[in-house]
Amino acid sequence: MKTYRIATIPGDGIGKEVVPAGREVLEAVAAGSDFAFEFEDFGWGGDWFRAHGEMMPANGLEALGGKDAILFGSAGDPHIPDHVTLWGLRLKICQGLDQYANVRPTRILPGIDAPLKRCRREDLDWVIVRENSEGEYSGVGGRVHQGLPIEVATDVSMMTRAGVERIMRFAFRLAQSRPRKLLTVVTKSNAQRHAMVMWDEIAAEVASEFPDVRWDKELVDAATARMVNRPASLDTLVATNLHADILSDLAAALAGSLGIAPTGNIDPERRFPSMFEPIHGSAFDIMGQGLANPIGTFWSAVMMLEHLGEVKAAARLMRVIEQVTAKPRLHTRDLGGSATTADVTAAVCAALAGARGRQAA
Repeated sequence: MKTYRIATIPGDGIGKEVVPAGREVLEAVAAGSDFAFEFEDFGWGGDWFRAHGEMMPANGLEALGGKDAILFGSAGDPHIPDHVTLWGLRLKICQGLDQYANVRPTRILPGIDAPLKRCRREDLDWVIVRENSEGEYSGVGGRVHQGLPIEVATDVSMMTRAGVERIMRFAFRLAQSRPRKLLTVVTKSNAQRHAMVMWDEIAAEVASEFPDVRWDKELVDAATARMVNRPASLDTLVATNLHADILSDLAAALAGSLGIAPTGNIDPERRFPSMFEPIHGSAFDIMGQGLANPIGTFWSAVMMLEHLGEVKAAARLMRVIEQVTAKPRLHTRDLGGSATTADVTAAVCAALAGARGRQAA
């Protein structure tokens, strides 16, 4: 039997609630199948920082390197500066393991009351590809003369030809694999006339390798309006680290809630483990109350299963997720309901067990 070694990193806030729920669901998926999971939990995050002065150990990447995948919760603690939590944990993993393709699917799941009034479910079915290793989050910059009137602070958006080429090829291949074969390249080259112009030029060069993919270009500010006014005109989008970060939150809100949105931080070459996580953040205001929506984690688990090659298991879990979201009594507070994290988790596990029983019969 194939055994997948999975690192679980709950992190902060509600990550400590949804990651155990995700593990429970993954164990339910594996029950009775021809594969199993071996989990190892890493207690890194804000509590680790308070105890050790760092968000994760210096050798943490080595500990993750031998895993098949990582299930991550969230990074963020109200008592620790955000740049410390993000750069000390999540970005350290993404950059250190060269997970350069961040993939964020968005669609309106059954039973979800999405806010766009003239948008059918089939009109909003997107995948946003986020360059995940450089750009605005490259970490290049600094501060000098701190506290003086002449203080200077810089953050440099660093783009390399190699980095842009590889994310463009990834996005074109992904668009090529989807039924519509449609890609929108998001840019801001009218104002950022060096790096973003190079971004546009490389997109056009890579496009020549994919003649069956239709593609267009959209300024990031215009893309926000297009997502609201013409959702059916979009399918696959590729954007820089910062632009895609913002657009994907808008996309999740348009689909009903940040609580249902998944993401995968992917190393397409599979040199290192990829990391899967919900996008909702640590949400300390509801921590410990059982109110967190675990659907984003479960959908991230679907992406993890697909990445591991367990396509049938991934499809089975996705069908169950859709069966559960279709029932308003199983909606958590972010979806206008009163169900708890435990309610939704139990319903998904029960549905998986029921499906397994029907197959056995």
